[in-house]
Amino acid sequence: MSDTTLGLDEALRQYLLEVSVQEGPVALALREHTAALPEHYMQISPEQGQFFRMLIRLINAQRILEIGTYTGYSALCMAQAAGERARLVCCDVSVEWTDIAQEFWNRAGVRDRIDLRLAPALETLEQLREAGESGTFDFAFIDADKGNYWAYYEGTLELMRPGGLIAVDNTLWSGRVADPSEKEPDTVAIREFNQKLSEDARVQICLVPIGDGLTLARKC
Repeated sequence: MSDTTLGLDEALRQYLLEVSVQEGPVALALREHTAALPEHYMQISPEQGQFFRMLIRLINAQRILEIGTYTGYSALCMAQAAGERARLVCCDVSVEWTDIAQEFWNRAGVRDRIDLRLAPALETLEQLREAGESGTFDFAFIDADKGNYWAYYEGTLELMRPGGLIAVDNTLWSGRVADPSEKEPDTVAIREFNQKLSEDARVQICLVPIGDGLTLARKC
């Protein structure tokens, strides 16, 4: 029994992965491929991917928005969980990284479910609103440049249906958000985002200590 969150040492985390992550061979191959890249730290953890699979299935998400796709692991997890009728809009600006994503999406047979938009995400959000898609998305994942987190959140919230779920990554930021002496711009941006979100009456929230911290915001 415990009245606090259990910390994970590496042995316990490996046990968690062994008994809970069901990612399949293509997702595993993509994760291992990305691990060799200099920017590998930008990929979500496998346990977080498994958590997304569960969330997608629990709310039967069919229309999904992702801001920050990198090499496509999170999108692959979500597309596989959502099924053949799903549509994912993925926003990124990197051809290099999303070329890797598309290779593995094709291998997994989910490429036709994914609408990849290579443009600044705020532009894509505006295009979706202008196309009349406000209030139509079931699930969204925000994991991009931290200084724009609040702008991404505002644009995404308008696109979500009532009851839709937004997941925001890196909200514990390796613990630096809890240290007032930390003044680095990304740390300040996430700290301010967390505070504003905690006061936002339009959503119900829960910050989950998985990966680098994942905040869930359910639109009221």
